[in-house]
Amino acid sequence: MKRKIFSINTLATVAIATGLLASCSNDDSSIDPGQEPIENEDGRWITVAAARMGENPGDGNGGTLIYSISSEDAKDPTVSIEPFDNGFIAPSNRTARLQSSEDGNTIFNISYAGDTGGRYTKYNVEGGQNFSEAGSPISISEYVGSAPRWIKLFDGDKTGAAVYVNTQNQFNNNGTPEDESDDFYERTEATMGIVTLDLENSLIKEFKESSIPLSEELEAQGYYFGRIDMPVLNAAGDKLYIGARLSKVDPETGETDRDGEILGAKTIVLDYPSLENPTVITSEVGKGNTNGYRSINAFLVDGSVYQANQGDPNGSHILKIDANNQYDDSYVFNLDEALGVEDAYILAWRPTASGKAVVAYRHAGSAEGVAGAQGYFALVDLEARTAQKIEEIPYSQNFYLFQYQGFVVDGNEVYVTEAPVGENGNIYVIDTETGEVTKGAELVNDEGSHFIGVF
Repeated sequence: MKRKIFSINTLATVAIATGLLASCSNDDSSIDPGQEPIENEDGRWITVAAARMGENPGDGNGGTLIYSISSEDAKDPTVSIEPFDNGFIAPSNRTARLQSSEDGNTIFNISYAGDTGGRYTKYNVEGGQNFSEAGSPISISEYVGSAPRWIKLFDGDKTGAAVYVNTQNQFNNNGTPEDESDDFYERTEATMGIVTLDLENSLIKEFKESSIPLSEELEAQGYYFGRIDMPVLNAAGDKLYIGARLSKVDPETGETDRDGEILGAKTIVLDYPSLENPTVITSEVGKGNTNGYRSINAFLVDGSVYQANQGDPNGSHILKIDANNQYDDSYVFNLDEALGVEDAYILAWRPTASGKAVVAYRHAGSAEGVAGAQGYFALVDLEARTAQKIEEIPYSQNFYLFQYQGFVVDGNEVYVTEAPVGENGNIYVIDTETGEVTKGAELVNDEGSHFIGVF
């Protein structure tokens, strides 16, 4: 028999409270900081994130709901939870960009788009749909816009970082050799903005804008940084790495060129905490993008930063940046080779402190589901450079992981969610040392909706 867990508060009550939040101004007036986080005697809080359908199955544009249970209940297949009926609405016009504290007692959110876009809030996790706002909300929209890309740095839950890039094509008005009356393309100026947040006291720490350098040769070919995301601190805590995606225009026309050569993967390196002196490092191993999508894309493990790349014509790699702040090109870990597939694409991933990791991926053999390509999970060993599909988790062609955001790491265990779009599923817990997989609590889904992870 399934044991349902729910709170006495109704979703309507939560919706009313959320509507009030959405209608308030973005001033930084103080609010009741709320009580201290409630300790969970049955292990770590596991907060499930559910993305409701907007117009199309799997788009997640109908809002994000969160619901927390103990790690003990998360591992219990007789437990059943219904976040879409009983969850707390995480304020966001589209899919919320969530982060959690290392102990699971706090959820951090920056609203994405809409009237409250760019508004940072944090919540004490109190079980079920109960999340109490802690501290004062602040708006970072004036710094990085109303749809910021942000991440929590792994510095003991002290700092968050949000980034953006603005681009502007530059033309020479002196004319071309063929026709001196015409302008011709010279380069694209890419201006990076980054703001750091004091997560403990809900304050802006630092903001800087700077031009992102590329070589004159690449700029003349039309390349520029079109998207940046997923900052991560190095081991020394004095450099910040920012993942990046190159875009390209045709220098002859100034129009977007989607058929240009895919170059070596690049990362922007900044001094920290000053956010000054941007430089660019390039991998000789992987190609394509390092900015990820909605999940953290780079992690510090045993003194080095390991980073996934996407859009590599040879399949996704996990790349390594050493303590000298340069790519270690002697480290070659190709997912195509490790998994025996073609065109592996890392959608999201999370390592443990030991260097074992769980990776969400798709590949050329993935079926096309109602929302996109079918996803899978693999168990990865960063040191041995091995990867193996986790067979104990059921896979459906509608198991969609492109928007996947959250993994919970608790010692050697990694918690994930599995549910096809619009269908029920379960929490699964992977022991990364033994490979044992535990089927946990049932996740009750809603039409066209999906789960985007645990926090």
